[in-house]
Amino acid sequence: MKIMHVDASAKRERSNSRALSQFFIERLRHEGVDVELDYLDVTVDTPAHVTEAFAIATYTAPDERTPEMKATLAASDELCRRLMEADAFVFAMPMYNWSMPSAFKAFVDNIIRTNLTYKFTEDGRIEGLLARQKALFITSRGVDLRPGSPYASMDALTPALKAAFGFIGVAHPTFVDAQPLQFSDQASRIEALKRAHAEIEAVAAEWANPKMSIAEAETAEAL
Repeated sequence: MKIMHVDASAKRERSNSRALSQFFIERLRHEGVDVELDYLDVTVDTPAHVTEAFAIATYTAPDERTPEMKATLAASDELCRRLMEADAFVFAMPMYNWSMPSAFKAFVDNIIRTNLTYKFTEDGRIEGLLARQKALFITSRGVDLRPGSPYASMDALTPALKAAFGFIGVAHPTFVDAQPLQFSDQASRIEALKRAHAEIEAVAAEWANPKMSIAEAETAEAL
């Protein structure tokens, strides 16, 4: 299984999202999956933010693009190619101010490309071209944003990720959200990480055995 693994936390060894995504890869291998990684740290190799030149080049027909336009789009073209060649995605990030880190937003802006990751059909519909890939989003949140929490309505990260990746064909992504991770409440923090690890183990088992549902995998892990 070829996995495109993207980390987006500004932290390094103290990053919970990085540690959890690495744990997932380890669990996949433990489950017997032959993993080939295509790794990208967007805090190191940050995709260029959208410029006027990028926007103009994107909406110019490929056969009409100048050499300068092609150069402007080259890095984005390469990111799209890497996505298309992957069998699955693992995207790990913290929540910053209720949404995604700006480096990951730049990544998103570079991979939503007409005729590369989505296309218009003859009847005018938009068809995402990443329908065959499965995706796991691992996020870390300082506060508890689960249903029933006073902050639940302030989660702008989950719907933004579902919308962006759903547009390019990822219809049923899996989310593992480690929350709440406030240092001021160590008991809740420990419990949140324990819960995230258990969920990750279940997802790894389901990816290793596609016929097994995540619910069945969670039951198997508990036995």
